[in-house]
Amino acid sequence: MRAPRSRRAAALTAALLLATALLAGCSSDSSSGGSGGDGASTASTTTTEAATEAKGSDALAERFETVPAAEVEGPITGGKYDVPYLGMPEGWDEDFGYTEEEYFLSGDATAYSAEGTLTTDGKWKVGATDETAPYTTRVVVRRPADAADFNGTLVVEWLNVSAGRDSDPDFGFLADVLLSEGDAYASVSAQKMGVEPGGLGIEIPNVDPVALAPLKTWDPERYGDLSHPGDQFSYDIFSQAARTVAESGEGTPLGDLDVQRVIAVGESQSAFRLTSYVDGIQPLTGMFDGFLIHSRGVAAADIAEGQSPPDGTQIRSDNDVPVLQFETETDLDYLGFVDARQEDDEHLITWESAGTAHADRSTLDYAVQAGRRWTDANVDLSTTCGQINEGPQEAIVQKAFASLQTWVADGTKPAASPRIETDDAGAIVRDGDGIAQGGIRTPAVDAPTAIHTGTNPTDSVICSLFGSTTPLTPDQLAARYEDHDAYVAAVTESAEAAVADGFLLQPTADALIADAEQSDIPT
Repeated sequence: MRAPRSRRAAALTAALLLATALLAGCSSDSSSGGSGGDGASTASTTTTEAATEAKGSDALAERFETVPAAEVEGPITGGKYDVPYLGMPEGWDEDFGYTEEEYFLSGDATAYSAEGTLTTDGKWKVGATDETAPYTTRVVVRRPADAADFNGTLVVEWLNVSAGRDSDPDFGFLADVLLSEGDAYASVSAQKMGVEPGGLGIEIPNVDPVALAPLKTWDPERYGDLSHPGDQFSYDIFSQAARTVAESGEGTPLGDLDVQRVIAVGESQSAFRLTSYVDGIQPLTGMFDGFLIHSRGVAAADIAEGQSPPDGTQIRSDNDVPVLQFETETDLDYLGFVDARQEDDEHLITWESAGTAHADRSTLDYAVQAGRRWTDANVDLSTTCGQINEGPQEAIVQKAFASLQTWVADGTKPAASPRIETDDAGAIVRDGDGIAQGGIRTPAVDAPTAIHTGTNPTDSVICSLFGSTTPLTPDQLAARYEDHDAYVAAVTESAEAAVADGFLLQPTADALIADAEQSDIPT
């Protein structure tokens, strides 16, 4: 019974090329203004190696010797829209006390190749080849405006290109935590499909098609000088971008910030690539201090053309930096992660969260909010998908990242997650109402007002990634909760348990309880 689901997982993995168009389809703008010129321009230009007193902290010095720095041009301004693609929503810079700037990075990237067979245990032998190519890509960098507010962590997101253009789903999920706690952040256009024309051209209802274009099509005036030689060079481009942004000194993207640790994050298709990075590239570069691998399925990404990891690839057990895998119901079942499960170890923790979907309402809400700076396009899936998942993924993944950051900083390991229950065929076990059993528990599944799942009743592959939400009827609510006080008590018990178990931040739990108190449930 496993083979049919494996084929379905493979089909849905391919369908991510379509569905991620919705992850941030309208998200393209910045709170940082530009010159308003007819083409891309720079407020200043510097080369990292030549920047005045450019340096890394003692913690980063060794890896700086193994990864070359790129040339840095910027900050970049101008272009048709006078904003960087995937900028923050308007006003967030002032609200959180951050600056946001875009830079072009140029250098020579190296391709990698595996020696021998890529095995499911991830213990691959990968090496640099003699094949190199010049590139020019871009990064969007966010940093506390006051250096005293910086907490020492640089978060580097591998931008998702499933739709043929860049997408930053993890910044959308994590922004409240990153910007409130003083992290620096850089998004990297690591793959060709996000930069160069010729990728997928997917029409999404109610989304301006230009929002789904790669950089050089979206704003040729700003991005026309970018050049990407192909994804066989993407791993080195990502390494070089992280190393370059992490360097401090006058004229560098982070200026005088003293970076102590670098954490890589990536969601969906980007999580597949980070899986391969951990197994194949990290042992060579040592570039990152930790990884958030968010919503991978059964697959990992190719190391080189024709070198595809087998289904069920795991994180290598001899990895020596913290890795936190975060999995939703959709990832486990439809995308086949159940066949890539492995036991936690010294440097690996996997969280499986009940009531969540690969993409959800929070995904769309951030995308639309960010996109308001340059388009009034909206995303409405209701006519195709019905009511999509409105579950607890954002809240849980924020705690996951906070726990990972602590793990990297002082060695305190995150809580161990219970596994979502699955049957012999790998399908999720559900109660009589359709709620997943096991996994990380929150009020969304233990004090529910609706049934949140990672599945969708339609035949649409897009909808299958956005899950579903089915509100409970008044009779169902009355059967669960004798009165309003009983509902508040149930939410309070579940939220406080999730905090105690290490799966929710206290402010999140407080907000859930306050919302319950202000509701009129079960009436």
